[in-house]
Amino acid sequence: MPVSSTLAIAISAVAEACAVTRAVQTELQHLKTLTKDDFSPVTVADFAAQAVVCLRLAKGLGHFALVGEESASDLRETSRSSMAAAVTDAVRAIWPGVSVAEVLDAIDYGNHDATARSYWTLDPVDGTKGFLRGGQYAVSLALIDDGAVVAGVLGCPNLGENFLRPFDQPDPEGTLFYATAGGGAFSLAATAAVTTARQIQIVTDRPQRALRMCESVESGHSRLDSAYQIRQDLGVTVAPARLDSQCKYAVVARGQADVYLRLPTRSDYVEKIWDHAAGALIATEAGARVTDIDGRALDFSHGTGLSANRGIVCADPAIHPRLLEAIAAL
Repeated sequence: MPVSSTLAIAISAVAEACAVTRAVQTELQHLKTLTKDDFSPVTVADFAAQAVVCLRLAKGLGHFALVGEESASDLRETSRSSMAAAVTDAVRAIWPGVSVAEVLDAIDYGNHDATARSYWTLDPVDGTKGFLRGGQYAVSLALIDDGAVVAGVLGCPNLGENFLRPFDQPDPEGTLFYATAGGGAFSLAATAAVTTARQIQIVTDRPQRALRMCESVESGHSRLDSAYQIRQDLGVTVAPARLDSQCKYAVVARGQADVYLRLPTRSDYVEKIWDHAAGALIATEAGARVTDIDGRALDFSHGTGLSANRGIVCADPAIHPRLLEAIAAL
């Protein structure tokens, strides 16, 4: 697929963010954390990755709208000055000489709301708990235009090209995935040039009993007991792959797994657009069918939440209807 200048800039932004998060993770024992209102951990890596992506997009695109997960409001508090300094130090590995004020402003460039006709959405570290434990996480960047995801880049710094490497053993290079609507899905080493990319596709000929399903590591993210019942109903004998973040979309897209289920843990839960936009597009362009648990297409036209959807089903189109039936029967 010819890489447009806009997509090339997005790929560079995510690759740089992956380099920053990888560097921060090597210093995990010194990592400073704080707690947001929803009590999820926020790290130096989250803020630094968002700053790096916004700085690169600004340099390459000029004006743009971005809906990001993080805000610099906490870092602007006097009591958080040491955190702000640590974030700036991490960003300077990519942007030497950048000031604390410039970093905070870059982070807050992601504070647009999801009402523009065209905007980017970013999760700088999707799977923060996986990041903290040394497992899988992702840097997710997607372009939404008129309510549809038209481009997506997913950086998976700990997910290697070697399918035999266990998911809990971080890869030293990582893999980057990207796709455009109607243009296919591709992967390349997270530190490599775009010209080394290869097209990826799902596996379509696996016997049902041998299907490998992806599940969240955290039980609070999906109903793991229900996923077990679905495997029983389908006669699946292979143990599920458990890993954090949108890496699950990627391993389905490249044929390392066959199904990704995210079953809502409560009736009022609404998925965030940045948790699915890039991964869902990459999986779709690789041949998977991605819907919610009711079979509806994911609807990105309702602001920051997928409020018209419940859960996620990502799978080979041939097995997808059987998964919906099994979920409905729970």
